Amino acid sequence: MKVLKFGGSSVANSEKIKQVLSIIAKTSEEQKVAVVVSAFGKTTDQLLAGANAALQDINEAKEILKGIHELHFQVINDLISTNTKEVSEEVTLLFNRLQSIYEGVFLLQELSNKTLAKVSSFGERLSSYIIANAAKETLDATHKESRDLIITNDEYLNAQVNFEVTNKNIAIFFHDNQHKVTLLGGFISSNTAEETTTLGRGGSDFSAAIFAAALDANELQIWTDVSGMYTANPRVVKQAFPISEISYEEAMELSHFGAKVLYPPTIQPALRKNIPIRIKNTFDPENPGTLISNDPENAHEVKGISHIDDISLITLEGGGMIGIPGFSKRLFETLSVAKINVIFITQASSEHSICVGVYENDAQKAKTLLDDTFSVEIARKKIKPVIVENDLAIIAVVGESMKNYQGLSGQMFSALGKNNVNVRAIAQGSSEKNISAVINKSDAKKALNTLHEQFFEEKTKQLNLFVTGVGNVGERFLAQIHQQKKFLKENLKLNIRVIGISNSRKMVFDNSGINLKKWKELLENGEPTSLDNFHKKVKESNQRNSVFIDNTANQQVSEVYEKYLRDSISVVTCNKIACASKFDNYKKLKEVSKKYNASFLFETNVGAGLPIIDTLKNLVNSGDQIHKIQAVLSGSLNFVFNNFNENITFHDVVAQAQAEGFTEPDPKIDLSGVDVARKILILARESGYTLELEDIKNNAFLPKETLNTTNNDDFYLSLTKNEAHFQNIFKEANDKDCRLKYVAEFKDGKANVGLQHIPASHPFYNLEGSDNIVLFFTERYPQNPLIIKGAGAGADVTASGIFADVIRIANQ
Repeated sequence: MKVLKFGGSSVANSEKIKQVLSIIAKTSEEQKVAVVVSAFGKTTDQLLAGANAALQDINEAKEILKGIHELHFQVINDLISTNTKEVSEEVTLLFNRLQSIYEGVFLLQELSNKTLAKVSSFGERLSSYIIANAAKETLDATHKESRDLIITNDEYLNAQVNFEVTNKNIAIFFHDNQHKVTLLGGFISSNTAEETTTLGRGGSDFSAAIFAAALDANELQIWTDVSGMYTANPRVVKQAFPISEISYEEAMELSHFGAKVLYPPTIQPALRKNIPIRIKNTFDPENPGTLISNDPENAHEVKGISHIDDISLITLEGGGMIGIPGFSKRLFETLSVAKINVIFITQASSEHSICVGVYENDAQKAKTLLDDTFSVEIARKKIKPVIVENDLAIIAVVGESMKNYQGLSGQMFSALGKNNVNVRAIAQGSSEKNISAVINKSDAKKALNTLHEQFFEEKTKQLNLFVTGVGNVGERFLAQIHQQKKFLKENLKLNIRVIGISNSRKMVFDNSGINLKKWKELLENGEPTSLDNFHKKVKESNQRNSVFIDNTANQQVSEVYEKYLRDSISVVTCNKIACASKFDNYKKLKEVSKKYNASFLFETNVGAGLPIIDTLKNLVNSGDQIHKIQAVLSGSLNFVFNNFNENITFHDVVAQAQAEGFTEPDPKIDLSGVDVARKILILARESGYTLELEDIKNNAFLPKETLNTTNNDDFYLSLTKNEAHFQNIFKEANDKDCRLKYVAEFKDGKANVGLQHIPASHPFYNLEGSDNIVLFFTERYPQNPLIIKGAGAGADVTASGIFADVIRIANQ
């Protein structure tokens, strides 16, 4: 015999019940089946809502009852044709009794646990009776009232089963029952006085397990709306997948920690009789689902990750506890008498504190009772008043083989730490089947995804990007991400999602990833933005492996980097302002980055897509010492002086450079030498020297009048006005058979930038277009320098440099 249980989602309406009947019919072809059903859909919640409403307004209760009535009679009309009258009369009788109970609640203004149990029982009484009669249309089926078989104590809402009497009742009934299909209501039972009791919310699973164990069934099937137990909650972790096989103990751990597909007490009766439990999907019956047994195939050391929300941590601490026996006993006894369930326990080895986790709605009651229990010790300052921390969650990593896997707990807490998930308490049993941690409730989703990635998606890493600045560079960066997405996934096992995008006016967020085919349209229709609001939204998104991308040249944006780093959000930027700001700020950003385990990468600050900073870091980290740096670091200035001659105006060359995206939005930043000064400053600092921007000598070639302009129109007007000055600069170099290059130099702790005459013998002479070149003279390269050369300006190469930094983060 098999026992099949169908949950509320499986019997929510007529169409779904037809699918259930089809599954029953197929299973009953081979053997007898006992079918346990829950109430239709959300009927139990509605029944209880009606009962509570009846305390205030009987008419409101009747309106709720009317909706329940309509659903049940719709199912009768849809599925029953042969004995419709008999079924309708019986169901009407049940609804009349239910209405009488509501009226009694209203008149007496009392709603006891006994009454609540009776009210909530009607859902299963109705559903099992109606489905049984629908089954009779085509099957050899009968209905049996579960309350006649399952006998409990007098705890009306969470009754304890008398298994001796219950098993005997079930055995006698099924021995005499010759029908192939027997329909029973789950969840409901009765005490020895024949009063209705219930087995607790989720008790239909438990009912099915009770029947399976009593009948020595060859399998218990739990039919629900998902294809088994998942590695994590698929509503929270999109990458979660069904577990094919799992042990009783593992299933018990996962169900205890919030895997709602299975009610925790269900497992015990099946475990005692070694009856396999299979969890299957009513709406995908061919899917094998999850098999729970005594000897599963262990394909993975970690079987699942789960969590419980709305937890409070109760802490009892004080020096007066050390070495004094009895504190733990008094604590747990107090909570036990008050029927407060303890779901997490940890104690410091010093005996200075004991922490227990309870449901948040029990926390205040627990504090009041414990403060009273330990009032003498508190008054004498031996211990502190009980400490309560709310808004917490418990996250658990479960697997029977974890004890054989070295370093697993280290992986767990390292992954959480990298993503700024603060662990408040830790518990691990000696069996090592479960490692539990208490964390902030707001971090639960991020923690679940982080751990799932760590233990189940080792080959694929997900980065979540938040991009501000979508001008030339930002637009090309998003295009490159979109273009390479498939390649990265297949070849680098890297899944990059853009979660947030912002410009100076609008921002748009999508926690499942923004569609990069239409990001412009989405952004245009986004909400108003500000730096604070964007940061707030990034923080609220609370995504693992988060990266903030700054594609601007904005000082205010550069000033928020520290906020992101302190939230363990990595920062990638082509904006030079932060790294060229005061040395103390530069140093602080580097320190915060290390402290909060968040990368701070700015390769594009110096050479767009060229690996200049990365190469310099490798030299320094390997013990080499930088003696001198010579460089042409401005692609825009190199473009300008490569194209400027007596046949073209300086104005036109600069305008062309800006049009092609080689300059900053304000070209004076490039032409004044400030941009180059910032770059050599960054290289000096990365070489280990303490320099400020004002320490760098800037031999500017622009006239003072041009340097003093305040907008681009005036700037270009001044270039035209001073054309003779620029032609004279060109002529002077040309007469010496030299070319003009804007050179940055660093030597002996000092730096300077300025326009130089470069002879034909110099490595800089043939530098074409907008290329950059850097010469590193070091301890290992004293005469023949290490040379890096290539395109040093342009939206595409800068975007590719930012992209490369993002990939560096993924590889760390």
